[in-house]
Amino acid sequence: MAEVNPFSLSGTQHSQHWPSLVSPDWWLNKAFIAVTGQPKSAWRWAPGTTSFSTQRTVLTGVVLYLAMVFGGQAIMKKVAKPIRLKRFTQLHNLALTLISGFLLLAFMEQCLTAWRQNGFFFTICGAESWTQPMEILYYLNYMTKWLEFVDTVLLVLKKKNLEFLHYYHHSLTMVLCFEELLGRVSVAWIICSINLLVHVIMYYYYFLASCGKKVWWKEIVTTLQIVQFVVDLGLCYFCLYTHVTFHAVVPLPSVGADCRGTRLAAYYGCVLLSSYLLLFVQFFIKTYIKGETGSHLGFRPLNYKQEGEKTQKTE
Repeated sequence: MAEVNPFSLSGTQHSQHWPSLVSPDWWLNKAFIAVTGQPKSAWRWAPGTTSFSTQRTVLTGVVLYLAMVFGGQAIMKKVAKPIRLKRFTQLHNLALTLISGFLLLAFMEQCLTAWRQNGFFFTICGAESWTQPMEILYYLNYMTKWLEFVDTVLLVLKKKNLEFLHYYHHSLTMVLCFEELLGRVSVAWIICSINLLVHVIMYYYYFLASCGKKVWWKEIVTTLQIVQFVVDLGLCYFCLYTHVTFHAVVPLPSVGADCRGTRLAAYYGCVLLSSYLLLFVQFFIKTYIKGETGSHLGFRPLNYKQEGEKTQKTE
């Protein structure tokens, strides 16, 4: 039965914490019913059964992605002109902006409520913080990483030079999201939420750029990505240390509690995010400090082009 007041929480499902029309959980439930005929509470992550839930699928996806990168670049060298799918690029960037924003709000609806009721430590380490509604969001976030492969396809078609950072980051982030699902890592909600916030800003920037708008704040996006990894690593290393010291044979200083998640997922996340931080800092220095593009954050380029010469746009 429909609610009399759509902005009332009376009679809502247990995972809905905001009024219906502004609740991502409410809209997700409607979408699940429309597509599958069942409420989203009936969905379960089942490795080996759920779509894209096997290690073989993930490995195959990475291999095919890298084959597309290098094979596509080789093919496009033989093509006279770049292929610019302007309208499709605009729609792709706008779609990822909206999807990222929706998932960010969905994480906030679940996690802010848990934080308020049980405290911050519970949300990043508590076993009970890994709920079925959260698992759906982790899975949907994981699926967006497959959709983001389209970014690379569009750049290859445009005959853009792809840096190592681009395809390294795209391919292994998908693997990281998969490992977080398998390892049931509670702190993953912060990693996902910050990443989604950055992606809202980043894909909106790409959307404006694809529409021909002059956007001056590209380096702010890179700065936010670096800040993202600093925060992620601080929390990830804290959670890993908390887990290791709780199970250590030799007594070590600890908070006296365990952190939810497998060590494999934790080790992989710490190593991968550390490499991201180093690579993004290197990219920032190369592009905005030693590079030849103007800066709006106070960094003075060390090299200068002749007056009037246009700089090549990088993506």
